[in-house]
This record gives sequence, structure tokens and C-alpha cells, in this order.
Amino acid sequence: MSATSPKPYVGKRVLDMLVAGTACAAFAPLVAGVAVATWLEDSGSPLFEQSRVGRQRHPFTILKLRSMREQRVTRVGRWLRHTGIDELPQFVNVLRGEMSIVGPRPLTQLDVERLGWHQSTEDWRFAGNPGITGLSQLMAGPTARFARRLDRLYLQKQSLLLDLRLIALSFAVNVAGKRAVRRWLKAVPAVVRHPR
Repeated sequence: MSATSPKPYVGKRVLDMLVAGTACAAFAPLVAGVAVATWLEDSGSPLFEQSRVGRQRHPFTILKLRSMREQRVTRVGRWLRHTGIDELPQFVNVLRGEMSIVGPRPLTQLDVERLGWHQSTEDWRFAGNPGITGLSQLMAGPTARFARRLDRLYLQKQSLLLDLRLIALSFAVNVAGKRAVRRWLKAVPAVVRHPR
């Protein structure tokens, strides 16, 4: 694969806006409830903000619901991490155009340097927006090399149908857990399940 990634399919941004806009409206009461619960627990801000590497390696601020306080996971935070609800504010990042619903995992600059992905040969990975979910987020194995293969595979095979399947899988993981979702993986093409 060359240093540049294939362009997103026609309609990807429309899908991002539709899903993110619907999610923001649907989950607003839940996010408000979590914000109140977080504030009641320790009087701190419900939001966690961190710089990540985005499209063309430009930094952006990712939004999450805070799950820690003074290096310790809070009681509310344990539930947030278990359900994945801590990532709901990232739909705002999608509406801003900083992220996509589906794409490579958003990394910190420290992660990029630690993995050796700061070199120009890895520019393909940063040609588009990072995603809230994606192949590497759902199925990454124990090594960064495998996650890199999944990111490359997604960028090569990205399509509306694949994105819809990955969104459905992500929703199912949050609702039913990863074990129950393994059956869903049968609906994903074999080339996705077994990257070379």
C-alpha cells in the first residue's frame, strides 16, 4: 500500500453526520445523567479531554466522559468503561469533522512515537479521520503489528456496507458484551476476520 490511503467512499461523511447527530440526540439524557452522577461522586468535571493525532497528523482534542480521579478509577468510571459509554462525547468530535464513526484508532503522539509510526512510511494511516470504532478497536490482537494490519485492511476495503456492519457490531458489544458478539462476526467477510 502506498503512503497515501484510498479516499473514503462517497457518502462516508453523510453517514458520519447522520449517525453522530442521531446519537447525540438519543444519548443526551444519558450523558446528562452520567455528568450529574460524576459530579455528585467527586465534584469534578464530567469530561476528560486529551490531545490525539488526527487527519494528516494534525492534533485535535478528543472528548470522553471522565472515568478517573487522581489516577484512580471512580465508581461511576468502572461502569462507564465496562459499557463503553465513556466514549459517547466523541460523537461531538465526529460532528466537528475531527473523527469518523469508523476508522483507525485515534492515538496520542506518544503512542505514535512509541510504535514507530511517526515515519513518513506510515502516513497512509493518518490520511483520513480516526474512528470511534473500527476493525482494530473491535478485533485487535495482542500486538500493535496486528492492529496495524487491521487498520490497513479497513482502509483498503472501506465501504458503506462494511461501516454499517462494524457500527452494528460496536453497538452489540456495548449492549451484549464481546462474547455474545462473536456470533455476529460470521456476517463479516472472511478477509476482515483473517487479515494477512
